[in-house]
Amino acid sequence: MMEQTQQQTSIETGPQRIRVLPGSNETAASFQFDQEDHTLGNALRFMIMKNPEVELCGYSIPHPSEAKMNLRIQTYEGTTVYDALEKGLDDLMDLCDVVTTTFTDTRDDFAASTGAE
Repeated sequence: MMEQTQQQTSIETGPQRIRVLPGSNETAASFQFDQEDHTLGNALRFMIMKNPEVELCGYSIPHPSEAKMNLRIQTYEGTTVYDALEKGLDDLMDLCDVVTTTFTDTRDDFAASTGAE
């Protein structure tokens, strides 16, 4: 009987890439994301605003020559900005997984139907 081993992948995250900006509280906070731009900002803002417990979410790029993106979240009482951010990131990852799966399945179906590899 052959024993299967699970390969573990470790990811080096390096220095902290998200920080909470001063003046934040549980229902209103600004976050700064290092090395991010409009690509993440707009997608994350959209996903967070779909949450009915979020009152406001917006993002800005403070200066075009800096690789920083600021995200502001305000929630209604009963949920925290940290929960809203985590849910938004999880929902965005789930959406990316669906897009990847759909693309891969469609590509494979097309290749099978045309005999291409």
